[in-house]
Amino acid sequence: MNQLQEVQNLLRCLRLAETAERLPELIREADLVIIDDLMFMAMNKQEANMFFHLINNLYNQSSIILTSNKGPKEWGELLGDQAITTAILDRILHRVEIVHLNEDSWRMKHRKTIFGEHSVSN
Repeated sequence: MNQLQEVQNLLRCLRLAETAERLPELIREADLVIIDDLMFMAMNKQEANMFFHLINNLYNQSSIILTSNKGPKEWGELLGDQAITTAILDRILHRVEIVHLNEDSWRMKHRKTIFGEHSVSN
């Protein structure tokens, strides 16, 4: 016999598994998908492969907005596989509008400081 806490944990895991199973379908059905801070951290080969499949499934189906502090030329080293990088960029850049925002960080510009009027950007 399982303790109540073990049963509760099992039920939570089942609920998370059901949600995780449905999530890719919900994303594919979306009219707009926004991915913020893309390439903020490197991906391993499995993650890069899954990202390719996500982009491939969204290609010609949904609008995509990506934000990144890395240019496409830097993606190869962060994805770790030039072929996957090329395939992803091929789909992303096919019909794209690139907007460069070369401003200071909005978060840093508008942050409150405990040191009065001075901020880290001054």
